[in-house]
Amino acid sequence: MESSKTASHHDATLKMAASATFHCLVGCTVGELVGVTIGTHTGIGVANTIVLAASLSLVSGYTFSTVPIMRAGLKFWSALKLVFVADTVSILTMIVADNLCMMLIPGAFDKDLSHPVYWLSRLISMTVAFVVAWPVNYYLLTKGKGHALTHSFHDHSMHHKG
Repeated sequence: MESSKTASHHDATLKMAASATFHCLVGCTVGELVGVTIGTHTGIGVANTIVLAASLSLVSGYTFSTVPIMRAGLKFWSALKLVFVADTVSILTMIVADNLCMMLIPGAFDKDLSHPVYWLSRLISMTVAFVVAWPVNYYLLTKGKGHALTHSFHDHSMHHKG
């Protein structure tokens, strides 16, 4: 009986980690796509493109998490501080995984939006980012950190949309 409770809790935590990872991925992807697109089209070089994409990924990732928490009633600075503590490890994990993949895919930083290599490289790098960040988020949840810190705010904002 006790093992079924443990298995059920484990399954619920895995699902919450997957949900948190997907939420983080969506937020991060917006910044990454914009940054890589700007970088490849302006020809600023791979290193500068990575810095731009990573910076925009942080901004968009934090924004995607902060807005629902503010909707749930927290003031901007309190919400941002909470999101910073809760999401930074997940976001940084995704940024590192994404950009390592992009550097390993020949031509990923050289193509424009009309080239299939651009979209294939984005798909691969975002999939890898999810796969790498999911166990990180799971671990954080088991320690009462990460998305566990913001979960109640996300639930509140979803149930009280008007």
